[in-house]
Amino acid sequence: MNHIMDLSRESWKRYFESINEKTFKATQIIEWLYSKKEYNPNNWTNFKNETREIISSSFKHNFIKIVKKEEDNLTKKYLFELEDNNHIEAVLMSHDYGLSICVSSQVGCNMGCTFCESGRLKKVRNLETYEMVEQILLIEEDIKKRISSVVIMGIGEPLDNYDNVIEFIKIINDDKGIAIGARHITLSTCGLIPKIKELQELPLQINLAISLHASNNELRSKIMPINKVYKLDDILLTVDEYIKHTNRRVTIEYVMLNNVNDNEENAKELINLLKGKNVYVNLIPYNETSHIIYKKSPKDKILKFYDILKKGGINVTIRKEFGSKISAACGQLRSKEVK
Repeated sequence: MNHIMDLSRESWKRYFESINEKTFKATQIIEWLYSKKEYNPNNWTNFKNETREIISSSFKHNFIKIVKKEEDNLTKKYLFELEDNNHIEAVLMSHDYGLSICVSSQVGCNMGCTFCESGRLKKVRNLETYEMVEQILLIEEDIKKRISSVVIMGIGEPLDNYDNVIEFIKIINDDKGIAIGARHITLSTCGLIPKIKELQELPLQINLAISLHASNNELRSKIMPINKVYKLDDILLTVDEYIKHTNRRVTIEYVMLNNVNDNEENAKELINLLKGKNVYVNLIPYNETSHIIYKKSPKDKILKFYDILKKGGINVTIRKEFGSKISAACGQLRSKEVK
């Protein structure tokens, strides 16, 4: 049985057509759920009793649960319990431009990136659309403030849960829904090429981030097993195609691993790979965990790497660090409830 927050407005239109109802009801239902925050169909006063009963009996309208919160300066980490007793995490971050949330898209992850804590738990299942939507709704309710930006960078590979993630994006981007602007939504992927090609065909102006993390195929295959399937060169050709098709700049994410991918030669290789492309590189200071051997590159190494890229004509930034003290930083999300 679907949940009432599994459907975007266009999916609701198809549903109402299937039960011989007027499709304008799709807009009304989105307003009830996300503007008026009324989740019980029996209270939707502009729906006739028969329709309310059909929806109430055909769709679930329960919520996932916040079971734990941890806070560190500008960061809050939320642990959620799902209906089947699995757990996921989401992270709220405070910026000078507003509040952003990093949401999870799967329980566990099958990509197996060797530096990432999330991937130590193999994928149990995809999250349903409503389980992603409710991460936002429950945190907004908890803090009594509006979240203005969303990054799909938590536990899981979003493009490995493509259909549900796309519905999620449509719901949160809907001006009658959660109304987060497309330019404030970022999807991060390690490079599932067929799904990137599908994504570029959609009329979504979201931001795409590619987790590259290496400057050559040999190194990337060592730290990111997905590279054995989708090679570095092929990913960058797909990025070129994506940029040409969407006219949108792409972010290249590069985690700085001490004595692994952070030397001068790596920086020069990265320049050769990216020069002339409409991309910018986001250097990510590594967040160490007790279970993984990698160490964080020293600050001077990160700055030297940054300078080489900058002088090589690459747009580059160094990501601000959030939440490492509460294991809420990039690469650290993995429910402590899972042993």
